[in-house]
Amino acid sequence: MFKGDRSSQLELLKALVESMPFGVMVTNQKKEVILCNRILTDIFDSNIDDLIEMIDKDTIPGTNINLQIHGKQVIVRTEEISGFEEIYRMYICSFSNMETVDFLQEDKDGEILLKDIIEFTYDGIVIVDTEGYILMLTQAYADFLGVDQQSAIGKHVTEVIENTRMHVVVKTGRQEIVELQEVNGDYIIVTRSPMFKQGKVVGAVGKVLFKNVGQFTALFKRLKSLEKELKKYKGDFRESNKASYTFDQLIGKSDSFIEVKANAIKVAENDSNVLLLGESGTGKELFAHAIHNASRRAMGVFVKVNCAAIPSELIESELFGYEEGSFTGAKKGGKAGKFETADGGTIFLDEIGELPMHMQVKLLRVLQEKEVERVGASSSRVIDVRVIAATNRNLDEMVDKGEFRLDLYYRLKVMEILIPSLRERKQDIERLVEYFVAKYQQIMKKSILGINDHAMRFLKLHDWPGNIRELENIIERAMNIVDTGKWITPEQLPVEIRGHVEPVPVPSLAEVMEETERNTILTCLEATKGNKSETAKQLGISRTTLYEKMNKYGLLA
Repeated sequence: MFKGDRSSQLELLKALVESMPFGVMVTNQKKEVILCNRILTDIFDSNIDDLIEMIDKDTIPGTNINLQIHGKQVIVRTEEISGFEEIYRMYICSFSNMETVDFLQEDKDGEILLKDIIEFTYDGIVIVDTEGYILMLTQAYADFLGVDQQSAIGKHVTEVIENTRMHVVVKTGRQEIVELQEVNGDYIIVTRSPMFKQGKVVGAVGKVLFKNVGQFTALFKRLKSLEKELKKYKGDFRESNKASYTFDQLIGKSDSFIEVKANAIKVAENDSNVLLLGESGTGKELFAHAIHNASRRAMGVFVKVNCAAIPSELIESELFGYEEGSFTGAKKGGKAGKFETADGGTIFLDEIGELPMHMQVKLLRVLQEKEVERVGASSSRVIDVRVIAATNRNLDEMVDKGEFRLDLYYRLKVMEILIPSLRERKQDIERLVEYFVAKYQQIMKKSILGINDHAMRFLKLHDWPGNIRELENIIERAMNIVDTGKWITPEQLPVEIRGHVEPVPVPSLAEVMEETERNTILTCLEATKGNKSETAKQLGISRTTLYEKMNKYGLLA
């Protein structure tokens, strides 16, 4: 069953006709061709209108006729399509030597519905309106979901399909192609496409890309088996080249952190190069992971490279690979570099400020040309890689000193994100401590009460030169020392943390003298019951001087 306006039905019918495995033509009541797929065009080298003339005008819907076309026997079946304001006719053509399909057998009642075409053409398809309510759901998809087809019609798609994004697509108007979706503990691969009418979204079509949805679970299990076998012989390559963190795992509620996180989420939507700046230990790599996982490249690999950890004489072959025999010790068959490995995904260049000058030139060429040349190769290889770079160094100063190329700097900083230090977001310390305590309780299989207020106060007073990495190290140390079922106290913190003395403001000598003078005058006035002459006499000053001082300290009524 399909609910929708005439325009939406025709658009869907057009897509379905084109996907059918035999020639199909649709005409209106005036015998005018309104739809025709490519297969039919291939069958008829001459004008399609010739087919209409060759078909008996009195052909009964639901029957087949045989025609001789180009010396070949062709079966033509005529059907009427209902479900529209106007009755249309569909002509289905198949060479007699084609595989016989039930759809062409003469056992129908002369009328087919749009839903029949959909059921035949696609196993898994769902159509929703602008609010995300289901207009149509094929029987095969309903069976796969374990729901009643008729009952599903009219329900919101989120009530019927687990982890669906159909309602999101109708709101954004953006097509989502080849997306993984978890349903009933397994994964299906789907495409979600908005339907437009006069430039406005009128609904969306979701399609399972595997034609036989019923066999998908078996195929998935077979793929998992092959994946395990591949890992056995080639190592756990993908596991070591994947992003492990998402934006949900980046902890912090301070204004500076929320702003940076929001900018990073926006950056993830495109493929522009990203430069992450910040002190050591602020979480630059975590942001790189999260950006990759939130991007369209999330299904691709995430290759991490520490530019400071690779010897300068090896860094070119590590990044760009090498051909067999290019140098002594080169592997037979050569080796792909990090950029080739990251093809289709993301490469994270950490400590980019440590990259030697001669390699900066080669990296610039890769960013400009989108291709790499292995050491010893005579040609380049085209790659599709997103680059995220990070450094704790001041690249502006390095450019001024001639230590970093200006052109490379601008290529990398298309999108620049400065991650705040921990001392700039001390209100996040308590959340981070709670997270790390919970983390190491699970790792160490050790349960404690938490961290007491006194110890937390010491942590908040610390300056944190090592940032979040230093904080995690201190919590791990404390978790090793604290007894099970107890609180973390200052005694479990390092000397440099608990030895911190909270700064006490020290007044100037002038401020102390003025405060003392004011208190002395007040005390004397109270002793003389407000007698100013007696007060001046006891203080050894004139009445005029007393009045001046009382006025200075705001003691005059």
